[in-house]
Amino acid sequence: MAEPAPLSAAAGQPNAWELGTLRWDVFYAIVFVAILLVIEAGRLTAPSRVAATIALAAMVPWYVAVGRPQMRSTQASWKGPAYLAGLIALFAVAQSQDTNAWSLAFAICPQCFYVLPFRRAMIPVVILNVLGALFLAYRNPHLDGVVAALGIAAFGIGFSYAYGGFVDKIIGQSAERAQLISQLQETRAELAAANRESGTLAERQRLAGEIHDTLAQGFSSIIVLLQAAEAGLADAGPASARRQLELAAQTARENLADARRLIGALSPAELASGNLPSALRRVTERAGSEIGIGASFRVSGTLRPLSAAFDVVLLRVGQEALANVRKHAAARAVQVLLRYEPGAVSLEVTDDGRGFDPAEVNGGYGLRGMRERLSQAGGRVEVRSAPGTGTRVRAEVPA
Repeated sequence: MAEPAPLSAAAGQPNAWELGTLRWDVFYAIVFVAILLVIEAGRLTAPSRVAATIALAAMVPWYVAVGRPQMRSTQASWKGPAYLAGLIALFAVAQSQDTNAWSLAFAICPQCFYVLPFRRAMIPVVILNVLGALFLAYRNPHLDGVVAALGIAAFGIGFSYAYGGFVDKIIGQSAERAQLISQLQETRAELAAANRESGTLAERQRLAGEIHDTLAQGFSSIIVLLQAAEAGLADAGPASARRQLELAAQTARENLADARRLIGALSPAELASGNLPSALRRVTERAGSEIGIGASFRVSGTLRPLSAAFDVVLLRVGQEALANVRKHAAARAVQVLLRYEPGAVSLEVTDDGRGFDPAEVNGGYGLRGMRERLSQAGGRVEVRSAPGTGTRVRAEVPA
């Protein structure tokens, strides 16, 4: 299974608000320089100009040394409130000398939401605007001045509340989504690990079936043939023994080819040089020669190509059924029929041996392996037998 593509975000990544720190720096600098120019151009006394200029100048190292690092930090500490307290004090000095300094609130209020949670950040915002209103009303104590001061303060506080709440909500949703994405990534990693484990188990089961259907059966045939050759040397003579040894050598070569095929994950050796009918014909004839009984193979219906997976399944079922005939049936004849039907292809292996009661079989690997193979291919297998009546194994796959 292919690895899933990585998600676009993860928990712990900074919000867009945090990624815009450099742009905020530029904004603060523009506001600061503009206010400084206004104060320097204003009609102030020399002491007032010096005091306002010093207050404004002190804001720069205060921001660089304390404010900016605190804004970039994800850990809350006492430095945040301390920074805002110092900033408001410097603002009060500048505002007390020139009411135009109130415009610094455009640069200071956003910083409050950087270093404090929304509700707590509203406290310095209110203090900042109330101070500005008081100094403005003090400089212009008439009704129109007081009303203007209150109006500007109300606007500053209301705008900060609306804007700060909006930003806080966005950051909260971003954090929730980042947490969800992190959980999804963990879940996907767990699913990928489970899929790999499941694939490993399935591959082990497949290899176990392949080894049982090829190497184990081949070695079993070689042992039977060598035992027959040994007996033939004593009874039937060298010619019979030579025939058994030739069959044993042929089986050994095919086993070697199967072993190489397993290593290379290629198709079965029997299918490498032909189609499914020819491969089934060869294994049927070889089984008859090994057992010494009549073995016939025929094809019914119109031959058509199948997928490689179906070819392998039907071939292995045929090999397993013939191996069971050799080991258990004591049959005199066996017939193998490959039938091409509309929408399906079936394989039948029928012998006239001793038979058995399927209900009493404890389920060796052979029959279990047949069922597992066919189940994975979307097919089915049917075994009919009874003591003394022979056995018929029928496997079918959709095609």
